[in-house]
Amino acid sequence: MAIAEHEETCLAKPREVGVYERSPMFRMACRQLELAAEHIDIDPGVLERLKLPKRAVLVSIPIRMDSDGRTENFIGYRVQHSLTSGPSKGGLRYHPSVDLGEVAALAMFMSWKCGIMNLPFGGAKGGIACDPEYMTIGEKERLTRRFTEEVLAVIGPRKDVMAPDLGTDEQTMAWIMDTYSMKVGYCCPEIVTGKPVELGGCVGRRQATGRGMVYCIMEALKELKIEPGTATVAIQGFGNVGSVVAKELFDRGLKIIAIGDRTGAIYNKNGFDVDDVLRHVTRDRLVRYPKGEVISQAELLECSCTVLVPAAIERVITEENASRLKCRLLAEAANGPTTPEADEILNNSDIYIIPDIIGNAGGVTVSYFEWVQDLQQWMWTEEQINRQLEELMLRAFHKIRKQARERQLSMRMAALTLGIEKAAREKERRGLFP
Repeated sequence: MAIAEHEETCLAKPREVGVYERSPMFRMACRQLELAAEHIDIDPGVLERLKLPKRAVLVSIPIRMDSDGRTENFIGYRVQHSLTSGPSKGGLRYHPSVDLGEVAALAMFMSWKCGIMNLPFGGAKGGIACDPEYMTIGEKERLTRRFTEEVLAVIGPRKDVMAPDLGTDEQTMAWIMDTYSMKVGYCCPEIVTGKPVELGGCVGRRQATGRGMVYCIMEALKELKIEPGTATVAIQGFGNVGSVVAKELFDRGLKIIAIGDRTGAIYNKNGFDVDDVLRHVTRDRLVRYPKGEVISQAELLECSCTVLVPAAIERVITEENASRLKCRLLAEAANGPTTPEADEILNNSDIYIIPDIIGNAGGVTVSYFEWVQDLQQWMWTEEQINRQLEELMLRAFHKIRKQARERQLSMRMAALTLGIEKAAREKERRGLFP
C-alpha cells in the first residue's frame, strides 16, 4: 500500500474506545469540553491535548487485613490532567465505584476550576477502589501509606498536591504527609492540603467547600430577589460539604426542609433544626431522626423547594428526572451531578444553575491558601481565610455572570469557557515540546 493511501486509511478509521472513554463520567467531561470549545477560539491541537490527561498512574496496593490476616490487593489511581499552570492539584477519594475514567474526568474538572479561580495549579484526582466504611483504622492507614509509596515518583509540593475527597479526611492527609516526609528526610507539610491544623493545616479548610457554595447561593438569591427568610432548601448529601451548606444556610435564616445521605433521606415541610440533626447523626443514622418523614432520594431531588443542593455523587440529575425538578435555584456542590442531556432540559426552564466548577471551588481555593502558608511558613487566621475566600468566590461568580450575559450562554457554559480558555492560553504560550 502506498504511504498516502495508508495515511488516508488511518485517518478515516475511527479511534477505538480507550480506557478513559469506557467511563460515562469521562465521556460527559469530554462532551462538556467539546460544547464549550464551540464558543471560544481554541487551537485544534490544544483542544486535543486538553481531552486527555497528561499522566495517569495505576497501582496495585496489597495490604494485610485485620479480620483474618489475609492479603487483599486494591487498585489505586492518580491522574494528572495538566501540569502547565503549576503543580497539579486534586483530591483523593476512597469509594467502591472508583475507576480510571471517573478519576480522569474529575481531574479535568479540576483544571477548569483552577482556571476559573485563577489558581496556579493544573487539575488532578486520585482514588482507590475500596469501601472505607468497612475497613478498620489500621487497614486504612496501611492502604494510604502503601498508595503513597507507590506514587512517590509523581507527587511533590511542586509536582502534585493531594487533598481529601469522598471517603478520606484530615487523618488520611496526615498519613500521606508523614510517609512522604520520611522518604525525603524532612518535614514536608506542603505535600498535601486539608491536613490537621497542628500539622500545618489551614483553619477553615474542612468547611471551605460548603462555605464557598453558600457565598454563591446567597449572591444568586440576591439576584433573583428572593429573601433568605422565605427560601426553602433540599440537600442531597450530608457529609463534609452538605452538612456545612445546611448549617451555614440555616444560620442565615433559610429553611432546610429535606436532607439525604447514603442511609436515606428525610423531609419536614416546617424545616429542620440543623444543629439538632448534626447532633443526631454523630450517634445514629440520619433516617432515624425522629422529627422527619423518611423519603426516597428521588423524592428529595424532586421536592418543591427554592434551592436544591446535590452535594453527594455525580450524575444524579439526568434526562429522566430533570423535567421534574421543582426548585428555583440548582446549586451544584457535588462534582458533575448533572448530565449534558439533563442540561439541555434545564436550559429551557427557569431554573437558575450554579454549576459545580464554581459552586464547589471553595475547597481548592482554601487548599491554595494552605499550600502558600506551608511554603512560606506563615499561618493566617480563620477570619483572613474566610474573607479571602468570599472575595475570590464572588469575583469568579460575577465574572461568570458577566460572561453568560454578554455572550448569551448558560451559567455552566460561561464557567466552562472561562476555565478552558485560561488552560488553553497557557498551553499555547508554553508551546508543544519538543
